[in-house]
Amino acid sequence: MTRANTIDVGQSIDHGPWTAFQKIAVLLTALSILFDGFDGQLIGYAIPVIMREWNVSSASVAPVVASGLLGMGFGSACAGYVCDRFGRRRAIIGSVLLFGIATASIGLSQNLLMLAALRFTAGLGIGGALPSASAITAELTPVKRRTLVITATLICVPLGGMVAGLYAGYVLSSFGWRTLFFIGGAMPAVFSAILFLLLPESPRFLVRRPARWPELARLLWRMSRAVADGTAFTDVAEQRLERREGVSALFQPDRVRDTLALWAAFFLCLFSVYTAFSWLPTMLTSEGLDVAGAAAGLTAYNFGGVLGALLCAAAMTRYGSRWPIVLCSAGAAASAFILQDTPIGNTSVLIFGLGVHGFFVNAVQGTMFALAAHIYPTNVRATGTAAALVFGRLGAISSAFAGAAVIMTGGATAYFGMLAAAMTGVLIAIVLVKNHTARVSIAGPLTHRAEEPLS
Repeated sequence: MTRANTIDVGQSIDHGPWTAFQKIAVLLTALSILFDGFDGQLIGYAIPVIMREWNVSSASVAPVVASGLLGMGFGSACAGYVCDRFGRRRAIIGSVLLFGIATASIGLSQNLLMLAALRFTAGLGIGGALPSASAITAELTPVKRRTLVITATLICVPLGGMVAGLYAGYVLSSFGWRTLFFIGGAMPAVFSAILFLLLPESPRFLVRRPARWPELARLLWRMSRAVADGTAFTDVAEQRLERREGVSALFQPDRVRDTLALWAAFFLCLFSVYTAFSWLPTMLTSEGLDVAGAAAGLTAYNFGGVLGALLCAAAMTRYGSRWPIVLCSAGAAASAFILQDTPIGNTSVLIFGLGVHGFFVNAVQGTMFALAAHIYPTNVRATGTAAALVFGRLGAISSAFAGAAVIMTGGATAYFGMLAAAMTGVLIAIVLVKNHTARVSIAGPLTHRAEEPLS
């Protein structure tokens, strides 16, 4: 086989056209993540109603919240293997179908144990969907558009949570929490059938399986790439990356400080995010707000998060990562301190403040993945990012019990104080990171100047 009839699939995707077919495929993965965020946050809206109906305390419900977060952790951990073994397409479809059916089944729960088991099962799908969707999005997008497209996909998590808040505010008051889950789970389950019909497999997955090259040829043709009969396929860039370093590479002398700081930042930031996702409506109702007002609070938090992630990502491309993330971390801590002194009864001011806090927190969380990708070189990037996410998931699981404890013992003041302390910790960790992304010189977008590392 000569070079003339061999196509480098990676080069073709990275530097080829951005076709309508690719855009539709990426849109389908983004909608998968929107449903992921939607179903992932329904439990937070439902907890206050379930506690009242079953006459249970927040401490009793904490294991239910933790079980869902634990399921997400296992789902995320297994996603890489499932994607590489069975394909990105099957991983996404399976994840969406799993969390859809499990979420709908939550409406049948008769006790906390059944609720926890179903929430764990839903968490497996919710946790597995995001890495799978991120992989296929990256592998279908030209390199010059990849950062923006992946960021737009990731912000579908808070966007889904925002839609869930609008949905929950109506359904909970009109039909109850069981209907909330019946409909909320049925929608992604139906959407999985649409994915089955329309979502393609990743070309970079197919190229590694010669038996599926005829499928790859048809896919590239649909992506406006000319493929002659008898063409062979390769992916030179990926073949160079087959040998990746292990976890020990994260602790090389020039990397250990950034690794530990990044782990701390992920732990504390996801702790803060999931304290809001899981417990904010419960805290607000315990302080006297009705269910609709509590749902509006978390909706505002998510809406602010969508804006924050987009604007912080844009600032990073212009100024580098250090000061945008540092300033957003400081803003998250300061806004939480201010919320401590905001009267719960002043609903409009409170909801605005929650939107501002969500803006800063999710700006940090949404851009730390890009920072992690920059800190580690190619041969250890996947390991480094995955390890940071593991610590983030541990922070999320911790929030299940910490949130319940502070609501029971200290109310709103202790709740917002805990968020302020967590984001202050994130601020310190981000400052300690030495290897931030470069900022663009005023001379023009093609000139870059690397930031000086902190000593």
